[in-house]
Amino acid sequence: MARFYEPDLISSPDSPFVRDSNNRLVRRSYWLDMDDRTLVLVMTKGIGAHLTNDEKRAHLADLDRERLIDQICISRDFAAGIRNSAADFLYRFFL
Repeated sequence: MARFYEPDLISSPDSPFVRDSNNRLVRRSYWLDMDDRTLVLVMTKGIGAHLTNDEKRAHLADLDRERLIDQICISRDFAAGIRNSAADFLYRFFL
């Protein structure tokens, strides 16, 4: 069974990640009304940015948007490589 993100219902009862007793999204239309581009931004830079990759994958599969997994779930090694490359570039540029 997929492990979905479980928001704190005390601090954010209106979270779009809230699920009912059957594990279905309560605000499903919130997600289904988004186009792919908006969903990628929301999951990488917005309210979904803090989710683990596994939670993001489960959420995307539930929304039938598995095609976006590669755009949203960036591996830690890849992200670290980007940071290191950027740091090397800036170091060389400013010397």
